[in-house]
Amino acid sequence: MKPRVISAEALFEEHQPALRWEWVAGHAHPERRFDEAAVREARSAADLIGYLNYIHPYRVQLVGHREVAYLENADAEVQARRIQRIVTLEPPVLIVADGQRPPDQLVALCDRAEIPLFVTSASAGHVIDLVRSYLSQLFADRTTRHGVFMDILGVGVLLTGESGLGKSELGLELISRGNGLVADDAVDLYRVSQSTLEGRCPDLLMNLLEVRGIGLLDIKAIFGETAVRRKMRLKLIVHLVRKETMEREFERLPYEPLYDDILGIPVRKVVIAVDAGRNLAVLVEAAVRNTILQLRGIDTYQEFVKRHQDAMAKGGD
Repeated sequence: MKPRVISAEALFEEHQPALRWEWVAGHAHPERRFDEAAVREARSAADLIGYLNYIHPYRVQLVGHREVAYLENADAEVQARRIQRIVTLEPPVLIVADGQRPPDQLVALCDRAEIPLFVTSASAGHVIDLVRSYLSQLFADRTTRHGVFMDILGVGVLLTGESGLGKSELGLELISRGNGLVADDAVDLYRVSQSTLEGRCPDLLMNLLEVRGIGLLDIKAIFGETAVRRKMRLKLIVHLVRKETMEREFERLPYEPLYDDILGIPVRKVVIAVDAGRNLAVLVEAAVRNTILQLRGIDTYQEFVKRHQDAMAKGGD
């Protein structure tokens, strides 16, 4: 579910240090929010902010130097009509960028209509990029998965499996091999674009890893800054199963790659059996390296099938 809570005041405070903007009008309605229907129907954050456009209502309308020129370069009657039409768009916020001075009629209109008006010297393009990135994360579809989420060889990997299989212990060994921890136990996953999932750690569990028999470990304090990550894009799921489950439910050499569907996005998946004597950390790193090759278009299994077919053809001859 997408969150529905974002006020003009929250947007202003979030970006005030970066954009150094001023709130010049519309102070009477600081809790003004995005229209819920507009958020629900938006395909991306690009639908929630953009340059002044009279056919895109309910979004943050941005006024740069071209838009100010459009509003001002007309006789008084046309100028008043152009500015008045902004009210029909019902923007949650109006932003004047590029160091432009908002027309007096626009300031008066925002006060009357209780539309928060922010003014910044930052470029319009920079404002759009910054706010769009913020909104894309804020309104992203999200879910929570159980597992250990890590940065392994630069790839976001989610370790999953039933309780008691040693996921956290495996995570600890991978950290000792130079990889990084994002989250243990619970991972918040956000769909930040049509094809991208981003995993983050809940604030309550930040930097913590629970190992049976030892308790909670502060990975950042023990291993240093480089052992933790704030977020990663999910590229691979490594699912741990017991040996008997592997033999019963999974093929030894799957012909087609396995995938898990998360928030409508297919994520590559490999299954590794947990058995005495197996070095799971090495196996996981090997699975990650193999996934990197597959993402580059190199499929070892398909290469083997081709060799086999070529060998059979030569034998037939």
